[in-house]
Amino acid sequence: MTSEFTHLDPLGRARMVDVTAKEASHRRAVARCRVYMAAETAAAVASGAVQKGDVLAVARVAGIQAAKQTAMLLPLCHPLLVGSVFVNFRIEDAHIEVEAQVDTVDRTGVEMEALTAAAVAALTVYDMCKSIDRGMTIGDLALWEKTGGRSGNWRREGLLDESLRP
Repeated sequence: MTSEFTHLDPLGRARMVDVTAKEASHRRAVARCRVYMAAETAAAVASGAVQKGDVLAVARVAGIQAAKQTAMLLPLCHPLLVGSVFVNFRIEDAHIEVEAQVDTVDRTGVEMEALTAAAVAALTVYDMCKSIDRGMTIGDLALWEKTGGRSGNWRREGLLDESLRP
């Protein structure tokens, strides 16, 4: 049986795609998500009044660590040399927006690393704030931009120009 799926071999078994013949090139991905919360929780994060400590500093480090561990979490994801990771936040009235940007020079893209970084940073915000707001939800996780590679550049329509990147 032959398969049209890239992650299945001719016998239908899971496999990692062979990228060894590809040339390394600069690739970047940007992902975003939101942690929805009570206005009082967002205000506590903004003012540094959360008892566990600096919520965004801890979440930033967690997101960076997560990007570097993506291949350990996702079975068919290639381990990449992550060149840089930026995790930034925007505090709004009832949510915190998380944005992760990951860059590499490698043979495959960093979309999964950016998505993982944003998700884990959001989970860390939840963990740091759960004692004051168990009703928080995490949502809207999406790839916003990717550059490089054979498929070229891609950008989600929307508010990307209001980027949180430094």
